[in-house]
Amino acid sequence: MSKYEERKELYDSLWKIAEELRGSVTGWDFKQYVLIILFYRFISESLVDYVNRQEQETGYEGFDYARLSDDKAEYGRGSMLSEKGFFIAPSELFENVRQRAKDDSNLNVTLSQIFKNIESSAQGTESERDLKGLFDDIDVNSSRLGKTVKQRNDKLVKILNGIGDLDFGPFNELSIDVFGDAYEYLVGMYAQNAGKSGGEFFTPQEVSELLAKIAIVGKKEINKVYDPACGSGSLLLKFTKVLADDGKKGSEFVRNGFYGQEINLTTYNLCRINMFLHGINFSQFDIAHGNTLTDPHHFDDEPFEAIVSNPPYSVKWEGKANSNLVGDERFTPAGVLAPKSKADLAFVMHILSWLATNGTAVVISFPGAMYRGHQEQKIRKYLIENNFIEAAIGLPNDLFFGTTIPTIVLVLKKSKTDQKVLFIDASEEYERVDTKNKLSSENIEKILDYYKSRSDVPHFCRLVDTKEILGRNCKLLPHLYISQETHSESIDIEAVNAQIKESVCQQQQLREEIDHIIASYININNEAA
Repeated sequence: MSKYEERKELYDSLWKIAEELRGSVTGWDFKQYVLIILFYRFISESLVDYVNRQEQETGYEGFDYARLSDDKAEYGRGSMLSEKGFFIAPSELFENVRQRAKDDSNLNVTLSQIFKNIESSAQGTESERDLKGLFDDIDVNSSRLGKTVKQRNDKLVKILNGIGDLDFGPFNELSIDVFGDAYEYLVGMYAQNAGKSGGEFFTPQEVSELLAKIAIVGKKEINKVYDPACGSGSLLLKFTKVLADDGKKGSEFVRNGFYGQEINLTTYNLCRINMFLHGINFSQFDIAHGNTLTDPHHFDDEPFEAIVSNPPYSVKWEGKANSNLVGDERFTPAGVLAPKSKADLAFVMHILSWLATNGTAVVISFPGAMYRGHQEQKIRKYLIENNFIEAAIGLPNDLFFGTTIPTIVLVLKKSKTDQKVLFIDASEEYERVDTKNKLSSENIEKILDYYKSRSDVPHFCRLVDTKEILGRNCKLLPHLYISQETHSESIDIEAVNAQIKESVCQQQQLREEIDHIIASYININNEAA
């Protein structure tokens, strides 16, 4: 069986578990049970693998942490917390709990306590913030799992066995990738099935890949990666894929870690779990919870060499109603704040403010922010006059979950070498897959090639002087600057007229011949009479 077929079989099994659960837990909340139990299995196996390798390296072959007593395991608590960021007693490991689950009439209480123990194990350590609240979104006592305790526990047993039966192989670097990819698959499927309520936190993988590849053009490694509206973390984690080289993990090429902020508490937890599941150690990421525009959490960490983001489209914010924002150094350079009803360009200004001089920011934007007037036009004028816009790329419609609108990718830099903006019209670069449009590998590489070449290509991209853009009310829509390819044939009017003239002559000649035939026929009849 090929690797693709193995992954597909795994994903099908995962979705089957999710579908079975969805019958009792309706709506968007049902995702938590599968995702968190998957996470529980992952950290259990991660810890066992770490301890077993440590012991085996000291000559203790055959050592198995899962078979150790809880009392003896306590001796290693300190080293586990220092390296992994959490501690799980052997009796509370996923595999051991699963073995006892069917006969545990208090399974819901057991799991609830285990989750509390894992979280509290990090209290007072460097990983406390990264573990705190990770299990808050799973309610093992919810009536949605069943009306009685037995019904709930039966459902929990089914989830434990379903997740436990999944074949991830021996725990190693490869299985970490499988765990991470499985998680991303589930989150993507949940977003697709949740529609608008779920799509807002998830950027499709192929779009994430495009943004990450643009952000690292010309670089083999980067200092820090940041996303001010990180959702489930798919954009940040894409750097671990696109930077991976010669067997090294991509995270090794991000020297000082992954940073992000997310306003939704549940999605914030999803993002932190996603980091762990992709093998990102707690010391390598800092994901904060809160409103980036009004309460940013990474002032001590900026500037960032790579920023990628898919902020919420045209959400409301406090704007000029908040006196602190009026004087905020992130927004004041433009001389005006984004309107209270549309925060799109507020995110852009925040991102620009925290971008390193040698960095690249790649932001997905709602098209309206690229052409509307008033405050937004003034902000765009500031960006154009100060030469911060490297490129504007028009993507196809129907790429994202929860919306069918086409979007604009805005590329920002602080150290440009020319006074021009590259416009790329990639609106036709997609493949239709099921009910959505997707960027294929070929689509992504074509867009990247034109971005790197930074030159004119008829009907696809054009390098435009900033003066021309200012003359168009600072509008940043690619189709305004790129002539559309026409598929109609050119017509030679003189040749057409000649053909018409010839046709008229032929018609006249035919009429005369017909008249002659008719006249001859009449004469013959008259003579016969």
